[in-house]
Amino acid sequence: MQQQWKKTFALIFSGQLFSILTTSMVQFSIIWHLTKTTESAVVLMIAGLAGFLPQVILGPFIGVWLDRWNRKQTMIAADGTIALFSLALGLYYYLGDPSLVFVYVILLIRSTASAFHAPSFQAAIPLIAPEDQLTRVAGWQQLINSFSIIAGPVLGIAVYSATSLGILLFLDVFGALIANVMLLFTKIRQPKPHSPATASSFFSELKFGWNAFIQVKSIVLLTIGTGIFGVAIMPLPTLFPLMTLTHFGRGGYSASIVDGLFGIGMIAGSFLLSMLGSRLKDISYICISMLGIGLTCAAIGVIGQGLFVYFVILSTIMGMMSPFFNGPYAAMLQRSYEPEILGRVISLVTSVTLLSAPIGLSLAGVIVSNFGVQAWFFWSGIITLVSGIFLYVQFKRMQVNVKVTTTGADGHSY
Repeated sequence: MQQQWKKTFALIFSGQLFSILTTSMVQFSIIWHLTKTTESAVVLMIAGLAGFLPQVILGPFIGVWLDRWNRKQTMIAADGTIALFSLALGLYYYLGDPSLVFVYVILLIRSTASAFHAPSFQAAIPLIAPEDQLTRVAGWQQLINSFSIIAGPVLGIAVYSATSLGILLFLDVFGALIANVMLLFTKIRQPKPHSPATASSFFSELKFGWNAFIQVKSIVLLTIGTGIFGVAIMPLPTLFPLMTLTHFGRGGYSASIVDGLFGIGMIAGSFLLSMLGSRLKDISYICISMLGIGLTCAAIGVIGQGLFVYFVILSTIMGMMSPFFNGPYAAMLQRSYEPEILGRVISLVTSVTLLSAPIGLSLAGVIVSNFGVQAWFFWSGIITLVSGIFLYVQFKRMQVNVKVTTTGADGHSY
């Protein structure tokens, strides 16, 4: 039994590696293609919104469907939809040059399918792995995501330059098909289905999911902290090149070194988390991550112009700290709620996380324009540091991390 769940994840993650990697390649290459062919900030903004907004808008609602549907079939359908419309866009690019409206529509559909796939995958993990191994599994997943973040743009540009965007989209279809084939060979236990009375009322299920979410005060507190953390930290990848250029007076080669080592730090941190597993409490990993990111970020905010090497070192450490937040946070969610309601909770929390990105980017634009890029690094570091200390103190007081097994108004137990 101990080896069986590991074999299951080996199959799933090997397929997901191809799917996530090719998707990362396509996302970067589409943006680069639009940048190169239009040189329009408006076009890039609309493309970014098309690939982002569906997940934010649909997030609080799709959890109801995820908890009704078979999660394995949902993942296969979502990946299949992405593959189908990647094929359509690839054929269009291969045969000619599609209109921008057509590209926007494809990006919207791909984003909508992703909105179903990601939380469904997260909700399926505790149905496979033992509870005491969820943090280790989160480390494996972070390792795949970190590798794709680094390798995706590099491989995407290489394939795009050597062939065309159409060929690259065909690779995305291939990646999705591999992920689906691997899923077909795995067995995922399905949670107890809803009663007919519950399943007939969408909004009663939505309300029940919300009520279940807010009952675990520790998760509510952590989600609020995550929102604040996201506003402070999400703009940083965008600001790293600006910091390299304006503060240190260096060019694109130096910026690529910073970006690459940040990604290598993420891979190292993910690997370390997968090795450590549950040796520490999840909240301890999260607070250590926030303290590490806060200290390195604040230090970058005061570093001198002649200390570029230290900027590179601090950026690498920051990257290494990142998986210790994302992985344990996912594991905490998976432990804190019964599988029957986990889809609703994860989709709701994902929306909060995604929403913090545009808020952070908007605020960063104003702050950086008026006070310089270092001001954002320094104060976002201080906010993250204070938030990490606050969360640690609050969790020490609460000592609450229990599963929700509340009975709904219709008498159905979750």
